Amino acid sequence: QVQLVESGGGLVQPGGSLRLSCAASRNSFSINVMAWYRQAPGKERELVASITRGGSTNYADSVKGRFTISRDNAKNTVNLQMSSLKLEDTAVYYCTVTDGYRNQYWGQGTQVTVSS
Repeated sequence: QVQLVESGGGLVQPGGSLRLSCAASRNSFSINVMAWYRQAPGKERELVASITRGGSTNYADSVKGRFTISRDNAKNTVNLQMSSLKLEDTAVYYCTVTDGYRNQYWGQGTQVTVSS
């Protein structure tokens, strides 16, 4: 079983930056896709960004050009660097990973609040 620990959430003003990190408890060879989702109150959980083990990335249209996802396979970590934050980015951000057995695991989430 994989445990995920997220960190880096907090309060930031519009236009500011924030970096989220997620550490997985398993060896890197067993982790395939790593991704960040978010869910705002009253909205469905949505995919923000994903990254494969080989480094291929995918972003939601709403965050393209502002967010960057990266991973360190040796450390079993995935990061989400967020810039030019907007009020609409306010949400609980969840880290998720898929292991080599096609199991998907979720972190508990970290709150990101963009407020002026």
